[in-house]
Amino acid sequence: MKPNKKYIISGIILIFIGITIGLIIASKFDIQSKGFSEDYQISKESQEVLSRFGNAMAEVIQAVRPSVVNIYTTKKIKRPWIPFPFNDPFFRRFFDNEFGELFDRQREFTQTSLGSGVIVESTGYILTNYHVIKGADEIKVKLYDKRVFDGTVIGYDSKTDIAVIKIKAEGLRPIKWGDSDKLKVGETVIAIGNPYGLSLTVTSGIVSATGRANVGISDYEDFIQTDAAINPGNSGGPLVNVRGELVGINTAIFSTTGGYQGIGFAIPSNMAKVIMDNLIKYKKVVRGWLGVEVEDISSDMARALKLKEIKGAIITKVDEDSPAEKAGLMRKDIIISLDGKQVEDAIHLRNLVANTPPGKTVNMEIIREGKTIKKSVTIGERPGEKKVSMPDSVLAGLYIENLTDKIRNQFRIPQKINGVIVMSIEPGSRIEGLLARGDVIIEINNEKINNVKDFERVAQKTKKEAIIWFYRQGRVSYITINIEG
Repeated sequence: MKPNKKYIISGIILIFIGITIGLIIASKFDIQSKGFSEDYQISKESQEVLSRFGNAMAEVIQAVRPSVVNIYTTKKIKRPWIPFPFNDPFFRRFFDNEFGELFDRQREFTQTSLGSGVIVESTGYILTNYHVIKGADEIKVKLYDKRVFDGTVIGYDSKTDIAVIKIKAEGLRPIKWGDSDKLKVGETVIAIGNPYGLSLTVTSGIVSATGRANVGISDYEDFIQTDAAINPGNSGGPLVNVRGELVGINTAIFSTTGGYQGIGFAIPSNMAKVIMDNLIKYKKVVRGWLGVEVEDISSDMARALKLKEIKGAIITKVDEDSPAEKAGLMRKDIIISLDGKQVEDAIHLRNLVANTPPGKTVNMEIIREGKTIKKSVTIGERPGEKKVSMPDSVLAGLYIENLTDKIRNQFRIPQKINGVIVMSIEPGSRIEGLLARGDVIIEINNEKINNVKDFERVAQKTKKEAIIWFYRQGRVSYITINIEG
């Protein structure tokens, strides 16, 4: 069969077109390649701008680095000889008679951890996170000049995750304090710490947000959010502004993988300083108290009340004999300012009140029935958690509170559960490791516990042994404490 002449000619034309296109592409590539090989120069102006920026950052870091410290902690922990779930009370009911000693036997381990801190006074005070030194038996502080000192815990506040430790050393360089209230979104910040044990690591970024709350890290939240990388070991280190001033204490990251994902949180320096001053002066945190329950203003409510802005906090309840009641505040009042500061929302108001010294009289503005009214109120001291202060009791070291509606909602405790809730535990106490924050103690030695008074009465006579029944995450269980006398 003879090939069709028309198809042969068409094939030749297509081949010619393909060769032509190939040559054109090759020639263009050759031109571009020659262009890439040309010696491009960075303009002097660009070099100067980048150099000035780099030198400025280096100066800030050099000024701050001597104030940053490594914190190494060790603590001894005990674990049951028989692992979970075989040491559960359910199994013990069947095997206690034969294997009781094995159930009670524990193995001791030494756990080490590391973190960061920042020198805030030349006398040796260092600010860090509570979770960095929590339960530590030994604290070592390593300075920028490689000197190592023993650290002593001055005080801590689990509600804000702030702790103060002290070292005996000379030649310390404290960091300069900054005003975290003046931070603006987009402002450049620098985080310094010791992630993964790598001493004095520096990262930079911007302020992504301020006043960040409802994160679930601590009870009192007013975080600075930043995209400066904060990794494990950075906790307790400083977040500084471009003037080298302390504006925050690096605390945590938001991550779904455990690694850095561009969202870090720092405790504002103004909040940290109030907590620090309280811990140094009183060995505890004294918080202001207004005596109200408040909620945010919804868009529907703002529209109904013809509010110009969706800001402020509306009062839903006024406690009896509280500073708020004495000042004449009422349910449905909307607090829009306190002590000259505009109230953004309910959490902002709570933080403003908590950071106000008890006994101070402040002015506030409220909206009542569409009218703006000025009030003055004397801030009281917030009723804090009760510490079991009987040193000879096996229950010493517990910090407890009565169950309130607010606490029930926070810890998701059913109404049918009555007792006292564990808010924190003194490191090194006999009860440490047996109970945890959020546990509700409902019975001790066959005596029902309905409130703090019941607990104190029973704790007074519980010297050597106790069987404690408690509620934890949907189930009731028990622990036993027995001290040889």
